[in-house]
Amino acid sequence: MKTIILCGGFGTRISEYTKIIPKPMIKIGKKPILMHILDTYLKYGFEEFYLALGYKKKIILDYFNSSNIFKKESQSFKKPYLGIFYNKKIKVYLVDTGNNTLTGGRLKRFKNLILDENFLLTYGDGLANVNIKKLLNFHFKHNKIATVTSVVPPARFGAMVINDNNLVTKFSEKNHISDNWINGGYFVFNKKIFKFLSDDNTVLEQKPLKKLASSSQLVAYRHKNFWQCMDTVRDREILQKLNKCNPKPWLI
Repeated sequence: MKTIILCGGFGTRISEYTKIIPKPMIKIGKKPILMHILDTYLKYGFEEFYLALGYKKKIILDYFNSSNIFKKESQSFKKPYLGIFYNKKIKVYLVDTGNNTLTGGRLKRFKNLILDENFLLTYGDGLANVNIKKLLNFHFKHNKIATVTSVVPPARFGAMVINDNNLVTKFSEKNHISDNWINGGYFVFNKKIFKFLSDDNTVLEQKPLKKLASSSQLVAYRHKNFWQCMDTVRDREILQKLNKCNPKPWLI
């Protein structure tokens, strides 16, 4: 089954890095977070990837062109393809989806490129140990247009209980914020999703997903284990520390 990874955004919240490189190329350890994401899918046998490129796309293209672990198909490429790379394990298609295209618009660009009944999609800036096969079985079982992986984000701040006299009666440095499920990426879509996407200015997380939810066509796969986004420098530092674990938490 094919997997689309959204790699074209500006990554403005982590501009300390993205002024120079696109967000998916920020390194965790010795390799870009993008390659760690590929590893998580590869673990479950998914081997065909489509990278939706935009901002600073040439840097990602140059990475694959200079890589000693990928070979480039020698055929000439027609737009929107920038290159096709492969090794014994995986095949990666680099697709230009426009510099200013929004998330739903990037997905819409694949309407005539991916003709499968169902496909996978995630963001190029977060890691999780989602069991992709269980996620896929969940999607098929519910037979809806879209499945989103829901996660409980790590708490960024300590929680306090304050009484009427402004006294703190309880303080705890929580690991998670209970009952606060958010969009964790790692989607499965039926091809009918394309009917909900208008143009390059479509934000997937706004009108399309809201409309799917209101029509009972969006289900949530609850993932209660490891998940970590990379929105800020602090998030990247957390992933850097976790990368030293053996095994890495996103591969457990």
